[in-house]
Amino acid sequence: MSIELNTLHYVYLLFTLIILGVMIKKRDTTLVCILGIFILALIATSSLSQSIMGVFNSFIYAIVELMGTILIISIIVGMSTILTNTGINEIMISPFTKLIKSPTLAYWIIGILMMIISWFFWPSPAVALIGAVMLPIAVGAGLPALGVAVAMNLFGHGIALSGDFIIQGAPKLTADAAGLAVGEVISASIPLVITMGLVTTIVAFILLKKDLKSGKLKLEKTNINKIEEDEENIREVLSIKTKKILAIVIPVLFAVDVIIMFIANLQGGDATALIGGTAIFILVVVSLLTYKGKALEEITKHLVKGLKFGFEIFGPVIPIAAFFYLGDEGFLKVIGELLPQGSEGLVNDLGIALASIVPLNTEVGAVTLTTVGAITGLDGSGFSGISLAGSVARLFGAAIGKGVATLTALGQVAGIWVGGGTIIPWAVIPVAAICGVDPFELTRRNFKPVVIGLIATTIVAIFIM
Repeated sequence: MSIELNTLHYVYLLFTLIILGVMIKKRDTTLVCILGIFILALIATSSLSQSIMGVFNSFIYAIVELMGTILIISIIVGMSTILTNTGINEIMISPFTKLIKSPTLAYWIIGILMMIISWFFWPSPAVALIGAVMLPIAVGAGLPALGVAVAMNLFGHGIALSGDFIIQGAPKLTADAAGLAVGEVISASIPLVITMGLVTTIVAFILLKKDLKSGKLKLEKTNINKIEEDEENIREVLSIKTKKILAIVIPVLFAVDVIIMFIANLQGGDATALIGGTAIFILVVVSLLTYKGKALEEITKHLVKGLKFGFEIFGPVIPIAAFFYLGDEGFLKVIGELLPQGSEGLVNDLGIALASIVPLNTEVGAVTLTTVGAITGLDGSGFSGISLAGSVARLFGAAIGKGVATLTALGQVAGIWVGGGTIIPWAVIPVAAICGVDPFELTRRNFKPVVIGLIATTIVAIFIM
């Protein structure tokens, strides 16, 4: 099966390459994406007014597609804010502090805790929670602040965020761009996330222990930057007994959600809705207990805080998602014009054409997707470019004839590990700030383990495709 490529295909491919080049230069892609959408619409409609409308409509389409993801993150951040301000978070995590008696235990316990909390709350609120509560304990046990930062980065912004099995924000973006179900990408990502996680964290731990033993890395006192709290006075509102009860009930509620997901086979939007609804009720209940008569206003305030965070994070994602959604069914919905007869979408058409002229194989496909994913992460977001990784995976999968889900997951893992907060200096700033370490030093410490992990993960992807 083949289709003759036309101007639309070549323009789409050209702007995809331009977007990659802009990312390599560490510049923002918004303008390029807007121009790409406008020119595609102009070619398709031959109407200036329709093309201008197409840019706006593409943004609306992207926002509608991403709204579930933006909303769940916003709600969870809003909930996490009140849990932190009331001190409930500290009690939730306090049992684990008794286990940290050595640098080794500090590294693995903090890392695993960061991973678990990041699965449910995402890394941003987890950074504040873990850093403020666990850092002094870890330093007291002999693990330098830099080691704590490495553990938080690799387990939270690496393992948890690259898989994103619970909230499913990352796989939703890549699955949409690749034309797959979210469950397919999640299933394909499991062996890759495990490989990347094990290799990277073990290598980082070995290097930490080696440098501690040689004296290259020393245990020094550090200024611990705790989370800024808007309302410190509310920490004493709830009694210790109430906080302890809530600290038990809240994790149990989320654990029940996970059980329901498995039993009812909930994935994607349904799983997100369950977590989001639970988070809303937790926010409401804690607000009612804390603020009493002012609860109505405070519930709204915390939701607004969460929404501000959500749109700030996804602001750069919307334009690039708007462009790459045009590679599939979004073209008809946004621009209102049919593609040539027999077309399966711009991306699929390019993949089929590529298969007929380029001798692609699984090895070339896997290496390319790792590279593309890493490049898309150079903007320091980790999310703004993974739609591109999904589109490229779809193109290569069509060319190879298999492995679209694996390639999509590989691009997602590479993009988020590099850009989500482990390699790019400006992306690691939250962890570096709360641990009181130099972000560039943290980046250098993460670099070798992450590169080794990406190589190992790419090799695994080749064998399972």
